[in-house]
Amino acid sequence: MSDSLPDRLSTNPKSPYYDEELLKRGIGIRFKGVEKTNVDEYCISEGWIRVAAGNARDRFGNPLTILLKGPVEPFLRDSQEG
Repeated sequence: MSDSLPDRLSTNPKSPYYDEELLKRGIGIRFKGVEKTNVDEYCISEGWIRVAAGNARDRFGNPLTILLKGPVEPFLRDSQEG
């Protein structure tokens, strides 16, 4: 597998942008220069991340999310450790 990351990635298995093998490798996200650990989905080209809004849930039991706009920099955690 190459070290290039997709433009858009989601942690939700129901999403078309979900990639289990890539998520197992460990993805880190820097948003506006700060590393975030609670990102559910990101898009580099559109410049946004989606994060959970506290413990709030919708009527189907899914967490409510907030869309935040700004520069997004994903990186592989396993390549950073070594």
